[in-house]
Amino acid sequence: MKLSVIVPVYNMAARDKLTWCLDSLVRQTISDYEIIAVDDCSTDNSLEILRDYERRYPDKFYVIASKENKKQGGAKNLGLERAGGDWIGFIDSDDWIAPDFYEKLLTRAEETGADMVGCDYHLTCEHSMKIGKIVHNNKPSQAGILTKEKYKSLILDSGSLVVKIYRRHIILDYPNRFPEHIFYEDNAISNSWMLRAKHFEYLEEPLYYYYQHDSSTVHTITRKRCEDRMEAARVMVKEAKQFGYLEEYYAEIESSFTTLFYVNTLFSYMAGVKRKEYGFVKAMGREMRKTFPGFMDNLYYQERVHAEERKLIKMHMKSTVYFMAYYKLLWGYRNLRKRLSRG
Repeated sequence: MKLSVIVPVYNMAARDKLTWCLDSLVRQTISDYEIIAVDDCSTDNSLEILRDYERRYPDKFYVIASKENKKQGGAKNLGLERAGGDWIGFIDSDDWIAPDFYEKLLTRAEETGADMVGCDYHLTCEHSMKIGKIVHNNKPSQAGILTKEKYKSLILDSGSLVVKIYRRHIILDYPNRFPEHIFYEDNAISNSWMLRAKHFEYLEEPLYYYYQHDSSTVHTITRKRCEDRMEAARVMVKEAKQFGYLEEYYAEIESSFTTLFYVNTLFSYMAGVKRKEYGFVKAMGREMRKTFPGFMDNLYYQERVHAEERKLIKMHMKSTVYFMAYYKLLWGYRNLRKRLSRG
């Protein structure tokens, strides 16, 4: 078996989201592959749709019905247990791909000897094959035989996991799997996978359609989602310690943790959660300082974090009360000016 594609599914039946994904998978231009769809205890008729595809495509479509809702990480782990392919790929069940997506990735791998291959993607808000907003998932400078500098760059800007394929051994020759019961599971383990690869190839071509809708993980801000992001960052550091690459790539891991655990979480929480809790915001800052005491001295932090955010973070490090009060007044004033300008 050349390729195993794992599809975690939860409540994606509405508005043809799931059928668009599955149709794009069964119509791939390669023949030697399997689709492993894992239903994560859906409460709609997603499982019925999956069973229908399994009946129609018995030679390549397999359904696993999870007995417990484990979120995407748990569903992916169940798929990995079943995967028989030399290559492993993943797709979100509300996205879809070009007909030759996997053919192009596998061809590049065969031509170059790469053990990890990726491409670009579109952002789209409609079900069509029209080109949407193109996002460059990686950089040409990251491709080729992987050196320490390329590894550093990939840790800092890894790109999305779903637009890549991985040689089987990168994932399955090691005991660690996706964290379960949280979102942002890809962030937790992607560094370990990348650092096991020896050769990365990158196609500057958008072959993956990333569907934008209100229930997307990236568009939903709750305290639970913030906690999930923080837990994914903790797992990321734990992986770096377990597999012995924290010291070698300390600055890059510190920067990635700071962005994932703290910067993105703090400001999305402050902007998107209506009822803000002082204790949660204070604990976030305390853990950030404990995990990486010198994070504000990191050169990547100074280069990559906006000056205003650095100012607010410095304020938060000194006083959570002052930070939260200042933030509320700042954005209250800005929103008032915006309303007045519209009037």
